[in-house]
Amino acid sequence: MNDLLRRALADARLTEAGVAARLGVDPKTVHRWVAGRVPYPRNRTKVASLVGRDQADLWPQLAMVNVQAEPSVIDILATYPHRWAVPRPVWHQLFQGARDEIGILAYAGLFLAEDMGIMRALTERARDGVCVRILLGDPDGTCVAERGSDEGVGESMAAKIRNALVHYSALRDVDGAEIRLHDTVLYNSIYRADGDLLINPHAYGIAASHAPVLHLRRMEDGDMASTYVESFERVWSTAFTLS
Repeated sequence: MNDLLRRALADARLTEAGVAARLGVDPKTVHRWVAGRVPYPRNRTKVASLVGRDQADLWPQLAMVNVQAEPSVIDILATYPHRWAVPRPVWHQLFQGARDEIGILAYAGLFLAEDMGIMRALTERARDGVCVRILLGDPDGTCVAERGSDEGVGESMAAKIRNALVHYSALRDVDGAEIRLHDTVLYNSIYRADGDLLINPHAYGIAASHAPVLHLRRMEDGDMASTYVESFERVWSTAFTLS
């Protein structure tokens, strides 16, 4: 949350919808700025002018950036040596803080499905209007079979997915939540809440729980996090809805 921007809008008696109308952008875009995303330079200039503040007052993290050169904003917030090393509160805060959308792309994601607190958060977020999309591997697909073979666990990978689906089934009757199955080679598992993403790169022969995790924040189109958002959308478009 960008409290500096939120307070500046309040002081200027401007609503998110009002700013969107003046700048000719979607109100959801302004909402994302207030939620923490940094606007493009041209929009930063317009917003600062609207509220009568300097850009550095609204986005102090850019104070050391050469605005003329417009370099990319660093968007890696944290790194973890293994997925199991990510503190449990990080996962909870990620999903509980979502305001627009949640996306989970994995083969099984069983560690999330078995966490009642996370399942409760996903359910509550969906009921509050957040779009929750879950992509799991097709347990009968060729990619899951290959992954199980690569990790030396055989059919237990497919069994983990079926087990996870039992837990995730509680979401199937919740409006705003959808589960799909995919049969794609996953180079990363992706866990997204609005502009924040936890990326779990896969390593050949290594269980995902032992692979590293990157915490990224989407700052602008075309940045590092955007690459993974695009990847998620590609898999979603080819997956099939769980019947």
